[in-house]
Amino acid sequence: MNPSPLLAELISALQYLPGVGPKSAQRIAFYLLDQHRDKARRLADMLQRAADEIGRCSSCRTFCESETCELCTSPNRESGILCVVENPLDVVSIEQAADYRGRYFVLMGRLSPIDGVTPDALGIPMLEKRLGEGDIDEMIVATGTTMEGEATAHYLKDVARRTSVRATRIAYGVPVGGELEFVDSTTLSLALTSRREY
Repeated sequence: MNPSPLLAELISALQYLPGVGPKSAQRIAFYLLDQHRDKARRLADMLQRAADEIGRCSSCRTFCESETCELCTSPNRESGILCVVENPLDVVSIEQAADYRGRYFVLMGRLSPIDGVTPDALGIPMLEKRLGEGDIDEMIVATGTTMEGEATAHYLKDVARRTSVRATRIAYGVPVGGELEFVDSTTLSLALTSRREY
């Protein structure tokens, strides 16, 4: 059975979500339309409001509903340390897992010339201006270890050098509770390279 045109459009639109393929999209659509139309309307309303009202912080570029986010306006944060991350989820992860009290800058991606993602698209000129103002002593680069993440990290290191700001990179290595025999060679190599005094 072929779905009606509107149902087909809904299924197609649901596939915009990460990790949702055709079968999952179909299952979600049927779930919402079956006996959960009130939930479908609430979801549609929330998506509309979020798309209209959530913007980016003018200072760190994370998602927020005001000009500047709570982390940037908090007087309890260390203004001399800036952690550069790829996306807002990284901010959430660091806030939940670490005792980090500095500020953030969210790139909203990573350099990828093949995909047309340039330094301008990531707000790096804005970051460089911020580093050049002289308030920041250390920039922590917390990008991923993908090829694009490493390329972004190297580019950011050069930006820090141009602005005379100390650049550091988060360490990668053996997870807590992990056995060395099960750790892949790249992770083990990074752990050895990033070793510190004990």
